[in-house]
Amino acid sequence: MFTRFSVTGCSLELLKTGERGIVTFCKSQDERILRKLISMGVTPGTNITLEQHFPSLIIQVGNTSLALDIESIRAIYVRIIDN
Repeated sequence: MFTRFSVTGCSLELLKTGERGIVTFCKSQDERILRKLISMGVTPGTNITLEQHFPSLIIQVGNTSLALDIESIRAIYVRIIDN
């Protein structure tokens, strides 16, 4: 019959604390944001874990924790990894 619907990819902004994902692409009209993400190691294929959502969004990339602004967060799209 019907299969259960699940979201397999989304904006990093929509992840819940503790969820992991693989960066699929980064998209922004602002070239500075894209350069900043690349310099921090946030590139397609990178594994990301959302460590904290409030008061600031903190992600873990490799062994490094990064606090990102909302414009940077909205530029990152991930494929969710099942835990």
